[in-house]
Amino acid sequence: MLWYEDEIQRLEKERAALTYKPDTLFYGSSSIRQWVSLADDFKELKTVNLGFGGSTLAGCTWFFDRVMAGYEPERLIFYAGDNDLSDGRHPEELFIFFQQLTQRVKKRYGSLPCYFISLKPSISRWGLIDKFRYTNEIISAEIKENQPDWRWVDIFSAMLKAEGTPNPDYYVADGLHLNKAGYQLWRTIVQKELDAN
Repeated sequence: MLWYEDEIQRLEKERAALTYKPDTLFYGSSSIRQWVSLADDFKELKTVNLGFGGSTLAGCTWFFDRVMAGYEPERLIFYAGDNDLSDGRHPEELFIFFQQLTQRVKKRYGSLPCYFISLKPSISRWGLIDKFRYTNEIISAEIKENQPDWRWVDIFSAMLKAEGTPNPDYYVADGLHLNKAGYQLWRTIVQKELDAN
């Protein structure tokens, strides 16, 4: 986990420089980190972007307490897992990391509304799609059955074309990261879940 140290220190410096108290923490990998319109997309939520590039679900769990130090949020919105599968981890490992994450959230914040954004169907990692689908399946089931503070946010289906392949309209040239249209789609879906809960 040492390779994340510069990114974690960046988040700590940004926290120290904050001039407001955030209500909503967006935490996770580069899909969160690169959401540059986040504050404007959710103006009423007083957000802070705690994404760090290249991070895994394992890394987010490992650094959770350190990154969250000093924050007293009203809600947490989370995205990670792409990189774990790309690094060769199995869906069952991500399931365990997710369970550990929920335990850390509960220990630090008690009963806090949390939202897990499903893994996205990226073009560049389409060869791993079965693992992505299975990971989504087992984590969503865990949320439904055992995690009353968590909500499942399904962006996977909306990012597919009618024939079931990734829609390139939502991605930048690398086929992995989102473009403006991709983030607007996420904003709409996340906001719908927030409104429903």
